[in-house]
Amino acid sequence: MKKNPIDIFSDWALSGKDEGMEKNHSKSVDDMLKFSLIKLKNFSFIDAGCGNGWVVRKVSKYKECENAIGVDGSSKMINKAISLDKKNRYYCSNLLDWMPKKPADLVHSMEVFYYFKKPKKIIEHIYKNWIKIRGRLIMGIDFYYENEISHGWPDETNVNTMILLKEKDWIDIFKDVGFSNVIKWRSGKKKNWAGTLIITGIKN
Repeated sequence: MKKNPIDIFSDWALSGKDEGMEKNHSKSVDDMLKFSLIKLKNFSFIDAGCGNGWVVRKVSKYKECENAIGVDGSSKMINKAISLDKKNRYYCSNLLDWMPKKPADLVHSMEVFYYFKKPKKIIEHIYKNWIKIRGRLIMGIDFYYENEISHGWPDETNVNTMILLKEKDWIDIFKDVGFSNVIKWRSGKKKNWAGTLIITGIKN
């Protein structure tokens, strides 16, 4: 029987497989941060689906970062994040239920939104409740229709919820919930790998 994503990631936290997430995704995340942080001053940051907190720790080292928060549905991932990082704040919650005390300048998410049965719902929730006016959401995903090698991942990882959408579908979601200046690119494209699909937009 397949498992839900939270149980899978909890298993990864216990086995140490979460450490491979940083190794495998660091280049794409660096591209995302380079783009989104270039002009930010005195900014606040939230990582949606933070895992063991590696992106929060990375961003909090920027001198312009005033506040960095990580949110994840796996208590085991959050416990690991807290054990590795006493500086920043972490919350264990269903992302659809959680809301920050104050909206952030930048919300980042890597390899998360397709684990929701209705990806538009989580992106709309973040748009309405997590981001300041003129703030930015930036996401990266490897599981999407144009990246054919990823199509077998639900069976390979034994995850029961992975929503396969086309690049255009993701762009349309960003626009439909209200984001402006929506742009996309692919990071790390190579033979038999379409690259990480990165999409970002600004809240009006």
